[in-house]
Amino acid sequence: MGLADKAKNAAEDAIGKAKEAVGNLADDDEMKAEGKKDQAASSVKDAGENVKDAFKK
Repeated sequence: MGLADKAKNAAEDAIGKAKEAVGNLADDDEMKAEGKKDQAASSVKDAGENVKDAFKK
């Protein structure tokens, strides 16, 4: 996995966590769900990159 991909995935995860926290504070279920979705997307991308890395070796 390239450093840029890792940084993008980490940023997406952090944004998702922030959205979820704001949703919790504001009691906004839609914002919480969006934050969780962003975190899940980041995890899926990480997993995909790890699979690609495994086949490169």
